[in-house]
Amino acid sequence: MSPELGWRSVDRAVRAIVGATGVASRHVDTGHVRHHAYVARGGGRLPPVVLLHGLSDSALTFMAVLRRLRPHVQQVTVLEAGGHGLSGEPRAEYTPAVHMASMTQALDVLVGEPAIIVGNSLGGATAMRHALARPELVRGLVLISPAGAPVDDDDTAALRRAFDLRTADDAVRFLDRICVRRPPAARLLAGKLIDQAGRSAVRDLLRTASAADALTAAELGRIAVPTWLLWGRAERLLPPSMLTYLRAHLPAHVLVAAPERFAHCPHLDQPDRVARVILDFATATAGASARLTPQTLARRAG
Repeated sequence: MSPELGWRSVDRAVRAIVGATGVASRHVDTGHVRHHAYVARGGGRLPPVVLLHGLSDSALTFMAVLRRLRPHVQQVTVLEAGGHGLSGEPRAEYTPAVHMASMTQALDVLVGEPAIIVGNSLGGATAMRHALARPELVRGLVLISPAGAPVDDDDTAALRRAFDLRTADDAVRFLDRICVRRPPAARLLAGKLIDQAGRSAVRDLLRTASAADALTAAELGRIAVPTWLLWGRAERLLPPSMLTYLRAHLPAHVLVAAPERFAHCPHLDQPDRVARVILDFATATAGASARLTPQTLARRAG
């Protein structure tokens, strides 16, 4: 069996396991992509939550966060990008514009009421684009090391090199870069990373992304929903210029915090902290968010 088919089998096995706990597996065809999503009915009263993963990631790594959120919220949805996880391969070149449009179409089908959108990395950029396209369906944003800011040619080249994963050692070094603590079963995750990084959708996004796809200052200024942005002090993948740009152009109501020991993908190595931040946000947006400070948010993330 090829490594690619092997990892698809792992994804399908996880789907069967979480399905036994009542987590539904759904597909939404947007014409661009047949997207896969997990939808879990929750047991709480807090608003629905949508989780959006980053480039070369998948819903698989958010399962621990989903499990922690589920007792407290009405619903948790984890939507996979085209060519990621159990989503189908895109039917044409998967550019950032196609990705953003297709994800919004899929969310229109999956989430029919205002929800809190949580996005990591590319998922953060996707969350902001969705909030601009469907403001009436977004209660708020939790952005964790979000992409979406323009970067220069050198930083673009560095990011492309970072996702050029050919060996298990390459992938483990990548995991060490995006986490504070090496996740359990890092060697197993390394195989998944190599498989995912080699898929056509990831290669398309890396090849075609340019400064023209970034959110403009005017677009960032139109984000009106409550928003928390967490850029951990251990961020080692995205260039600091991205955070500088976002800080300069996001509205004053956006709360920006720099939690200690948060790296690029804290949901991988610290799902408890990520779930706590999301639940704090869901509670705070009921009326207390205006009293929060970046220092308070950073402490809550700890």
